[in-house]
Amino acid sequence: MLTREYFSRELKRHYQGHNNTDVLTSTWNAIMTTFDCCGVSGPEDFDESLFRLLSPTKMVPEACCQGNSYPGDVSMEQCVSGSMVFRHNKGCYSAVVDYFEMYIYTAGALAIVVLTIELFAMVFAMCLFRGIQ
Repeated sequence: MLTREYFSRELKRHYQGHNNTDVLTSTWNAIMTTFDCCGVSGPEDFDESLFRLLSPTKMVPEACCQGNSYPGDVSMEQCVSGSMVFRHNKGCYSAVVDYFEMYIYTAGALAIVVLTIELFAMVFAMCLFRGIQ
């Protein structure tokens, strides 16, 4: 099952930081950049993780840092060293769920409309069939 705990466990075991050759790492970087989030539940997901073993001086990866920062920028350095001001503090699990929630409701409403139209079409077809006999 794709639960929050599953994603947290996989992130802690396999996320490497800025390594774009690793599929899981580059996917997580894309998700964190796209949804302006950090980790699964938040930045604390990187505590006791493979990322911290590979980069002991960094608290969070660059992908967790806010917008217009670039490597070497003061805000980027403060962000990766643990400053909460320059990083995204929302977890990606809730960010992705919030993003898709609107589309889920739209798809559900559309399905109800289609089913209603089909029901009326079926009743109309039954009336026509009954009138022929």
